Amino acid sequence: MFQPRPFAACAVVGALLLFNVSAYADSPRPEMQAQQSPATSPLIEHYADQQQQRQIVQPLNNAPVWSEVRAGAPQTTTVPGRETNVLIQPEGQTWRTLHNSIVSPLSGWSVVFMVIVIAALYKWKGTMPLHEPSTGRRIRRFNRWHMAIHWTTAWAFVALAISGIVIGFGKNVLLPIIGYTAFSWLTILAKNVHNFIGPLFFICTLLLLGTFVRDNMWRRYDWTWMRHFGGLVSKHDVPSGKFNAGEKVWFWGGVLVFGLIVSASGFVLDFPNFNQTRSTMQIANIIHLGVASLFMIAALGHIYMGTLGMAGAYEAMTSGYVDETWAKEHHLYWYTDVKAGKDSTAPDDVSAPAAPMPAITR
Repeated sequence: MFQPRPFAACAVVGALLLFNVSAYADSPRPEMQAQQSPATSPLIEHYADQQQQRQIVQPLNNAPVWSEVRAGAPQTTTVPGRETNVLIQPEGQTWRTLHNSIVSPLSGWSVVFMVIVIAALYKWKGTMPLHEPSTGRRIRRFNRWHMAIHWTTAWAFVALAISGIVIGFGKNVLLPIIGYTAFSWLTILAKNVHNFIGPLFFICTLLLLGTFVRDNMWRRYDWTWMRHFGGLVSKHDVPSGKFNAGEKVWFWGGVLVFGLIVSASGFVLDFPNFNQTRSTMQIANIIHLGVASLFMIAALGHIYMGTLGMAGAYEAMTSGYVDETWAKEHHLYWYTDVKAGKDSTAPDDVSAPAAPMPAITR
């Protein structure tokens, strides 16, 4: 016969055991309390209370949560590293505003302004011709190494300038014209060109400095060239050495100062795996963009004088030779050194290119 009392007793005992097990499972253990202690800080509890109250008055408004995130306090993370426990860096908004509102527009318009100045100068002065007829006797000005390192550096600079313009200003200029798809592919290409050509440009800059440093040392007569602006306004050139004062300013200020600064800041951006922080990369980005724009402005002036601005200048760096009249008019002191056998340029071949009269190689 069925006995209800033993069955009821077993049920009561089972219910008590189940209650005790569930209570033990729900109670925090000592080691878990140590891990959960940061989550129960007064600041977290304050934001949690705000979030609960906000959800009652304004459902789906997560402002307290994001206020906590933007507070800059370290959070919990499983990824080791510098700043990996900072979800949002508040200073990033300052950098973005400075980059988009000041540095980028000023840099872009300064390059455009330089192009306008060069166009106006060319319209006013045109190409500077020789005042005397060419003699047909040519003088060795650059050897093959000089031309090789110059043009390698020049083409690396052009690649970096074009790709940098696409990256820095393309979003505001090119994107509305060519659309998102074409601009996406163009930007990816520009980014890879910029990243891989950058280290090559740095190596070329060092080689260029070592190659031309001797002929770019400052001389007393260079001050005279500076005071007269190289004869830009007058009708006669001011005597100079192998490189005039303007070329020396470009060498020391452009190649050395600007070249090394953009290279150093570019390495910070190109290799983010060297444990630099976001603030370091933001500062490097502002410096890189600003100095690179000044570099491009100075380079435009150098390119203009080496092509359209002065007759015979482009041939000097493509063939390595200049006419004797050109040497006397533009670089009289260097021409005198050549005639006296003091020129440091060593010919890399026995004979000069064909000319009406024998070439002067020393």
